[in-house]
Amino acid sequence: MADKSPFFQRRTAGVLLHPTSLPCSESYWGDNRKNRFGTLGKDAYYFIDLLAKSGLTIWQMLPTGPTQADMSPYQSISAHAGNPELISLDWLLERGWIKAGDLLANRESTALVRQTGALSFYAFIDTNEGNQTLQDFQNFCSQQKYWLDDFSLFCAIRKHYEGASWSSWPIELRQRHQKTIDEIRIELKDDIDVVLFEQFAFFTQWLSLKNYANQKGIYLFGDMPIFVGHDSADVWSQQHYFQLDEEGNPLTVAGVPPDYFSETGQHWGNPHYAWQAMAKDGFQWWLARLRTQLQLFDLIRIDHFRGFEAYWEIPGNSHDARLGKWVKAPGEAFLTACFNAYPGLPLVAENLGVITEEVEALRNQFDLPGMLVLQFAFDGNTNNPHLPHNHTRSDVIYTGTHDNDTTLGWWESINDANRNRVQEYCFHSDEKMPWLLIESALASVGRMAIIPMQDFLELDGRHRMNMPGTTDKNWVWTFSWDQVEPALADRIRQLLAIYHRLG
Repeated sequence: MADKSPFFQRRTAGVLLHPTSLPCSESYWGDNRKNRFGTLGKDAYYFIDLLAKSGLTIWQMLPTGPTQADMSPYQSISAHAGNPELISLDWLLERGWIKAGDLLANRESTALVRQTGALSFYAFIDTNEGNQTLQDFQNFCSQQKYWLDDFSLFCAIRKHYEGASWSSWPIELRQRHQKTIDEIRIELKDDIDVVLFEQFAFFTQWLSLKNYANQKGIYLFGDMPIFVGHDSADVWSQQHYFQLDEEGNPLTVAGVPPDYFSETGQHWGNPHYAWQAMAKDGFQWWLARLRTQLQLFDLIRIDHFRGFEAYWEIPGNSHDARLGKWVKAPGEAFLTACFNAYPGLPLVAENLGVITEEVEALRNQFDLPGMLVLQFAFDGNTNNPHLPHNHTRSDVIYTGTHDNDTTLGWWESINDANRNRVQEYCFHSDEKMPWLLIESALASVGRMAIIPMQDFLELDGRHRMNMPGTTDKNWVWTFSWDQVEPALADRIRQLLAIYHRLG
């Protein structure tokens, strides 16, 4: 089904880069720009121009929801909302949506809720009284009501309790007693309005950027985590869909057993779904989630696809991932509901890690393209699916992902035996890393090839995005424009022409 989409009818290539990894040229930040993360401002448009000049047609990124203190895109406080940190303040200032005088002088965060407060929201309302922008705002709130009402209230209450997890809130709020909810909506109206404004700003900027990208022949490839964070608006507002105890704490949590990335497994801490409750109403929670993602992206990766066939269930009171067990999930019924609701749903399955025949059978039943990573290929096993001679046309080929080292960092870390395998397999080519692996990905029979930006920039392991199983210095990498060689676009374009992937 999914590989019948237009994205898999021809050979394409793209880049993996999270928007936070863009440079920040926002004039508002002044001398602090070099310490800022990327936004949806002019640097995002420059990046699209670079992709178009290079002939690349896919921009893949990580989840774009609001993050928590650890900045992990995979532990968002919402399955629907956009991350306010990505909002371009320059864009808002240029349009008069906010006033420079309302911004706090310390410039600690781009998030409008910490920057502008209700002053800017009401200035926005006053400035746009009676015009189309205000009507657009009201329409947005109405159209996104299915998730935005609960999310804005969740954020306001969370701020009121100084960031405390919802499971520690007073029982009336924790259990969503209607009288208490109605009262606090009135009490916290100013904070709720700010969140509504933030999300309107995010979605407006995002859809403007997406339209620009599509006009340039670039398509946005999103990432949808299979699980959501426990301390999220989704779990708080719809607790019956999750395995929780009476206090709201997870009875079981997600993770994976020991694998390539960790000898002790990974303990993610996300609460597991109450799949029976979800199936009872036809998986409406998931269909609503897909509705939002399809507004934002042209193509969607489902992270940890294997969890739809069976998921690793760790006791909620344990922090040892090795104590988990595999539990069957209703993957066939779930995917059937998704494709019935959204025919031609453009999904890609992340099928890395411990993958069984049952998982692959489920993926193939729905014709979902899978992922193959060249850094995993050279273990001496000629049947290794990641080796290019085992690729198929429906595979999406990567040199590495956000969880891998950069290709140059990987090359510098592997032993001589593995290096020899790579060189022998690649005909003892004189091409240096990372371009040797980049060319191997582009030459693959797989219809789509995705290259991390770090590899195009020839960066070593100091520039990797994430190291699974650790919490130090992840998700903070950014590149700078002076790292982009003037000849890079032409070099990429020439390779895409050779391998018939030119956009």
